[in-house]
Amino acid sequence: MYRRLLSSVLILFAGAGLGLAQESLLIGPGDTLHIQVFDTPEMEQRPRVTDAGTVPLLFIGDVKVAGLTPGDAATLIENTLKEKQYMLHPRVAVTIEDINTQISILGQVKEPGMYVINTPTSILSVLSIAGGLTDLADRHIAVERHGDAQNKIEYFLSNTSKEAIDNQVLVYPGDTVLVPKAGVVYVLGDVGKPGGFPMSDNNSQITVLQALALAGAANKTAVLSKARLVRKGPGGPAEVPLELSSIQKGKAPDIQMLPDDIIYVPSSLIKNFMTNSSNIVAAAASAAIYH
Repeated sequence: MYRRLLSSVLILFAGAGLGLAQESLLIGPGDTLHIQVFDTPEMEQRPRVTDAGTVPLLFIGDVKVAGLTPGDAATLIENTLKEKQYMLHPRVAVTIEDINTQISILGQVKEPGMYVINTPTSILSVLSIAGGLTDLADRHIAVERHGDAQNKIEYFLSNTSKEAIDNQVLVYPGDTVLVPKAGVVYVLGDVGKPGGFPMSDNNSQITVLQALALAGAANKTAVLSKARLVRKGPGGPAEVPLELSSIQKGKAPDIQMLPDDIIYVPSSLIKNFMTNSSNIVAAAASAAIYH
């Protein structure tokens, strides 16, 4: 259901651009700029923005302009000229002559790689270019501006189409889009469909009862009173009390699960209820992942 809705969002609304703020094109590494200082033709130049986001300017040295609009870059250069006491009242114009049009789309998309966009493009359109998300994708998507690790924004891809569209962000030429892998929880033992289940719902969260439902519920031969929640910790796997029968009856609160949590439900047909937590973790590592 969630995936069908996501596909509808990407296909039907990828180019809609609804709710996006009007933004100027930002300068990025690989761009070629045309810099002019009025009444000072000897300072006109066409430098290429380095991978570090700087341009080498005559008389004043390197100036970092990546992530700025051309207007902001012009103001920065003007202020630098004044600070270095080279000019009293400089007037600078900056234009982007040649744009680095490549973007990187990495992680949990169906066709990761390098793509070309010529203008700022909505995040949904960019995801569509890469074939959409995989079934293991986390919905918290990071956009790194022009290869600058210090300049990142996050976009949450909601299952609600209106929210997904209204909250869109723009991806600029030179940006990197990273779709991380969703957390996975496991339900093992005497259940209908033991295995792993991605936390890929609208909130990237899942409770014990929800995970148990995904696993087809406990079998009639299951011993609910002996069920355990195994959680990885800094000192190794640890067990969290799990009153599964009481939780199902509403007598105990449902428990919010964390990535890599394991619910183990033993069977009355097997006498050894005291399966070692480390063995349970090892079993989870080879468990099937259901989408």
